[in-house]
Amino acid sequence: MQIFVNTVDEYIASIPEDRKEAVSKLRKTLLENLPEGFEERTSYGMIGYVVPHSLYPNGYHCTPEQPLPFMNVASQKNFIALYHMGLYSSPDLLEWFKTEYPKHCKYKLDMGKGCVRFKKTDDIPYELIAELTRKISLQDWITQYESMIKGRK
Repeated sequence: MQIFVNTVDEYIASIPEDRKEAVSKLRKTLLENLPEGFEERTSYGMIGYVVPHSLYPNGYHCTPEQPLPFMNVASQKNFIALYHMGLYSSPDLLEWFKTEYPKHCKYKLDMGKGCVRFKKTDDIPYELIAELTRKISLQDWITQYESMIKGRK
């Protein structure tokens, strides 16, 4: 279910009541731990954390008019999703996360390439997500992203 809204507050107001508290707490966790320079905004119909054009004018290579994405949070049909581009692009970070996850959650890790799915809102590992959020600075993300793009050419 993709929701088109203009603000993060509108996004949260539009999601099912039983997920508002968890999404709000996840948002708060990210905002409290997000390295300097990233900005929160709606992005791709979700809550997004991006590198603004003022700091990275090139934007996202697929759609340069969009800022460079880093993380997103979404209420999907059957779960809350955390999309983290660093997990997708850094094997070391992904391995760290997979090792740490069972220490914080009683349920099995459910994830795709960079998407972590939480079906049980009462078992979201906020402390682990806070640590994950702090692991990549804005400049480190830009460097990592540019090395991935250059590797494709």
